[in-house]
Amino acid sequence: MPTNIRIIHAHDFIKATPEGRLNFEESKKLLMEIAAASRPMIYYEIILDTRKAKSVIMSADQLWLLAAELIKYHAAFSRKTAVICPLEQFDYAEFFALCAQERGFKISAFTSLDDAIEWLSANGT
Repeated sequence: MPTNIRIIHAHDFIKATPEGRLNFEESKKLLMEIAAASRPMIYYEIILDTRKAKSVIMSADQLWLLAAELIKYHAAFSRKTAVICPLEQFDYAEFFALCAQERGFKISAFTSLDDAIEWLSANGT
């Protein structure tokens, strides 16, 4: 069976303040709007591509809170979600994935688009 993949680019929803700091509330709001719009596409695997986003690092608390927010949009993230990031931000993406996995989501972090697509296309988890 073919795999349907939707790519969401982080630069579409990660927002910074005029001082260059992460605007967490605005970023969270925009991500949730994207998730709500994706809800009808429950048969899609998702790639969350953060590679071209402004280099804004979220704190561990913010990553945990963002993962917690996914519960509100479980239908949009009910299938696999791959988070692709630059190598230097992999630990943050992996922590976010772990927080989401603890809440029952199938999310994994990658630095390679090919690896992410291979994981999304594999049968099972």
